[in-house]
Amino acid sequence: MIEVVGLKKSFQSVTALDGIDFVARDGEVTGLIGPNGAGKTTALRIIYTVMRPNGGSVHVDKLNTVDERLKVQKSIGVLPDGRGLYPRLTAREHIRYYGRLHGLSGQALETRIEQLNSDLSMTDFIDRRAKGFSKGQTRKITLARALVHDPQNLLLDEPTNGLDISSSRAVHRLIRDIRDQGRCVLFCSHIMSEVASICDRIVVIAGGRIAASGSVQNLMALTGCDNLDDVFLRLTGDERSA
Repeated sequence: MIEVVGLKKSFQSVTALDGIDFVARDGEVTGLIGPNGAGKTTALRIIYTVMRPNGGSVHVDKLNTVDERLKVQKSIGVLPDGRGLYPRLTAREHIRYYGRLHGLSGQALETRIEQLNSDLSMTDFIDRRAKGFSKGQTRKITLARALVHDPQNLLLDEPTNGLDISSSRAVHRLIRDIRDQGRCVLFCSHIMSEVASICDRIVVIAGGRIAASGSVQNLMALTGCDNLDDVFLRLTGDERSA
């Protein structure tokens, strides 16, 4: 479970987060949505310990992300907004490397790699070097790296970006399976149909503050809208194209 309390972050004169509060529970997919510049990526970076807040706190399974950083890192899997790969390593070598960083080795690690290979349909390129990979292939490898150690908490920033319909559906199934295992998934996407399909609960952030939270049905009732696109525009104050 991820608990965010009074989280603040500023960059000189710019306030990225202005005291946000939300909870991402075990056994649920929690969507974190908002317009560009709303503070989503900053919040994620604080949660996965690469950035320190100016105020407030984040706890992952009751571990403080600042004071217990290394323990937090063991319990999370992260698909960040960046997608960098080492061009000379194969896809398999990337996943193996990340598995070893998390303490996996031997046959257990190789079995896990093969499971991810099957789940994400990577057979055609898993033993190719990463140089020249398509956007979709790169996305699958970065997702596999996040999943290799079976983390209790999974943070996904645009996980289907660059994937075709079949691959996107495979990722959706995988996310639902992870949720059904009682794990916590925090999910960011700009595709509202995807958010509506995947997420059990949604947190809407705008201008560094929480605009609303609840299920899709709750947010529709709150705004009087009948689809999540309009809900998004209404709650973020941007109805120019609505």
